[in-house]
Amino acid sequence: MNFDYDLFVIGAGSGGVRAARISAKHGAKVAIAEEYRVGGTCVIRGCVPKKLFVYASQYAEHFEDALGYGWTVQGVDFDWATLIENKDKEIDRLNKAYIRNLEASGAELIQARATLKDAHTLALSDGRTVTAKTILIATGATPFVPQNVPGHELAITSNQAFHLEQLPRRIAIVGGGYIAVEFAGIFSNLGVETILIYRGDQILRGFDQDLRAQLTAEMKKKGVEIRTRADIQTIEKSGDGVRLTLTDGATFGAGHVMFATGRIPHTKGLGLEQVGVEVDANGTIKVDAFSRTNIANIFAVGDVTNRLNLTPVAIREGHAFADTQFGGKSVQVDHSDVATAVFSQPEIGTVGLTEEQARAQFGKVDIYKTSFKPMRHTLSGRDERMLMKLVVDAETDRVLGCHIMGPDAGEMAQLLGIAVKMKATKADFDATMAVHPTAAEELVTMREKWTG
Repeated sequence: MNFDYDLFVIGAGSGGVRAARISAKHGAKVAIAEEYRVGGTCVIRGCVPKKLFVYASQYAEHFEDALGYGWTVQGVDFDWATLIENKDKEIDRLNKAYIRNLEASGAELIQARATLKDAHTLALSDGRTVTAKTILIATGATPFVPQNVPGHELAITSNQAFHLEQLPRRIAIVGGGYIAVEFAGIFSNLGVETILIYRGDQILRGFDQDLRAQLTAEMKKKGVEIRTRADIQTIEKSGDGVRLTLTDGATFGAGHVMFATGRIPHTKGLGLEQVGVEVDANGTIKVDAFSRTNIANIFAVGDVTNRLNLTPVAIREGHAFADTQFGGKSVQVDHSDVATAVFSQPEIGTVGLTEEQARAQFGKVDIYKTSFKPMRHTLSGRDERMLMKLVVDAETDRVLGCHIMGPDAGEMAQLLGIAVKMKATKADFDATMAVHPTAAEELVTMREKWTG
């Protein structure tokens, strides 16, 4: 059978674009379909605009801290509309850059929605039908909004938070994951009264317990109200805003309520059931180590597979797919020891196992940790502490996990990821000369095991 394309990619996010570009460079005839904008969640409505918002919100504290260093700051004001306008310009630039890179690789961009008709045939929303020998699904994930909450349609998600016409006086954010805590920091530092509502005992489930506890304390210092063991019961329209009733009986009003309760694979309506592609109850596409579904010529990468939902992981999966299918290689992605950051305020950077995970897997572990005031706050007077923690296998001395909270924690985690991936030992850390004066020097100067 002659096909229109060697590869057809559904979804032009980070994973799909990388797969399309590399496959085309390997000589495949490639098309990629996108129904919205090129760049996906991360570039268009995720980590990139969110990081810009984090930067914007941090200036409030920077101006305050400048006083301790001799600066006089007067007449400072913030304009939300300017931030939105400049953010949109940057997203437009990135969208165009992604399109240029796709075109330069030789891949064909089809700006339409694509759905599966059978294992080799796709229907496009522009009325065309095309065929492909191999199909890759990279449609990402979409915010989850609990449909069983009366009034859920009155809530916003992170998608809408990037386009609010004006800042509310008060916002309630539902969730305890990285999106929830990041937006709580953003809104709070921009002067919005912020209430974080989480049904669990403590925010950031899955992260190291010490990080969770200290971040909670620091966020409260900054004015974020954190209500745990509570959830939204009902949402009602109230004037220009909403009125919330919580499961713990509390009621209060807010300009907006934002659900940050996780994301689910964006697979609805793709035709997967018709073709027989296996998915779980949540819509997650089941794949093997080479991103292949149960249908031999259909693959999936990125958040739609719900393996490790991070942009760099989707990119690596897309690249590995292209190299394996069209580059004459056999590449599996290693999903272990992946460094990550939470752009909370203060920031978190982490790689490897938490203390709890290490104890469960290795039994005896050694813990090295320290908490101190960052040097930048010795003159600013800000009451904020930094946390650094190493989790070490007591038998082999191998560093199993590194956890940091404080300024530039994400930047440090990227470099620490190399050491953990190389299976560095605590002795390797100890043998490394410190850079002084830096916060990071604590990582190579901690000698006392934690016994608390």
